[in-house]
Amino acid sequence: MSACDEANNTAAERVQAARPVWMDVGTAKDSIPGMRDGMILHSGPPITWERMSGPMRGAMTGAILLEGWAKDAKGAERLGASGEVAFEPCHHHSAVGPMAGVTSPSMPVNVIENQAPPEMGGGNRAYCNLNEGLGKVLRYGAYSPEVLDRLRWMRDELGPALRATVRAMGGLDIKNIIARAIHMGDEVHNRNLAATATFIRMTMHHLADAVGDGKLVARAARFISGNDHFFLNLGMPSAKASLEAMRGVEGCSLVYTMARNGTDFGIRVSGLGGRWFTAPAKIPIGLFFPGFRQEDANPDIGDSAIMETLGLGGFVMGAAPAIVQFVGGTPTEALRATNEMSGITWTRSRDYTLPILEFAGAP
Repeated sequence: MSACDEANNTAAERVQAARPVWMDVGTAKDSIPGMRDGMILHSGPPITWERMSGPMRGAMTGAILLEGWAKDAKGAERLGASGEVAFEPCHHHSAVGPMAGVTSPSMPVNVIENQAPPEMGGGNRAYCNLNEGLGKVLRYGAYSPEVLDRLRWMRDELGPALRATVRAMGGLDIKNIIARAIHMGDEVHNRNLAATATFIRMTMHHLADAVGDGKLVARAARFISGNDHFFLNLGMPSAKASLEAMRGVEGCSLVYTMARNGTDFGIRVSGLGGRWFTAPAKIPIGLFFPGFRQEDANPDIGDSAIMETLGLGGFVMGAAPAIVQFVGGTPTEALRATNEMSGITWTRSRDYTLPILEFAGAP
C-alpha cells in the first residue's frame, strides 16, 4: 500500500467516525470564529465585489441593508464596491451557506459539533445560517422589504426560540437524522422532506416547553413545518464538521471541500490544507419557473456541494427517485449516477446506507 493510500484510509476513517450534533443557535458575530462587524461571509472560494454575479451582489446588498450599514440599495451597492466591507468565504471560518451563502454579523446560525473522539479529529465545530424557505429569499439575491422583514423575524424570534429549544434538549444527533432520512427517500441536498419532518417530530415538544409564548411557538412551528428545506442548513454544517476532521492529513489526496460562488468553482484537498483550486463555475441545466429560460440561468452557486463532498446529495440520487421532479432527469438516470459515483470515490459510508442498493453505503 502506498503512503498516499494509507493517508487516504486515515482521512476516510476520520470522516466515518464523525458524529455531528446540533448544539446551539447563536449570532454569527458571537459564534463563528473570526467573524466581526463589517464582515460578510459568502459561499465558495474567495471573490471580490467586482467579480460577483448578480445573485451574490444582490444578497450582499440585502445583508448590508439588514445590518443597517446603508439606507437604501444604491447606498449598499456603493458600500459593497468601496472596499470597506470585508467579504470572506464561509469555508475560511468553519462555516457553510447555501446558494449565495451570505452571512452577516447579526444573523442567527446553527452550531454543529463533531463529537467524535479527539484522536479521530473530533471536537471541531461548524456553522450555518438558518434556512429562509423557497421563493423570494436573500440567498437567491432578493432584498425586497418582505425578505428583510423575514430575516429580522428570524433574528429576533426564531433564532432565540431555537436556541432555547436545543439547549433544553442538550443537543440533537444530526447524523442519525440523515441516515434515517435517506431510508425515507431524501438525498439531503435538494430533497429534505423526510429529514425536516423527523427534525420537527424530535424538537416541537421541546420548543413548546422551552418557549413560554404560545403564539411565538405557533409562528416558529408554522415557519419550520412550511419549509421542506429547513433541515438543509443543519445537514450542511454537519457535513462540514465531518469533513473538516480530515483536513491536513499529510499525503492525502481526498477532496474535503467543493464550493461555488456564482463565478468560480473551487475544491480543496486534504493533504494541501487550505489551498483553493478553482475553475469557472458551469451553468446548470435544470427546471425553471414560468417565464424563465436556460439563457437566464446564473453559473452554479453555493456551499451546498458539501453534501456531495460527503457522498450525499447527487451521489445518492438513486435512493431519492422523487427528487428528479425538482432537478430534472429520470429515476433510472438517478440510480445510474449513484452507481457511477462509486467509481470516483475512495470508500463507502458505514452509516449512510441505500436500501435500493441492498443497503450498500453511500459512495
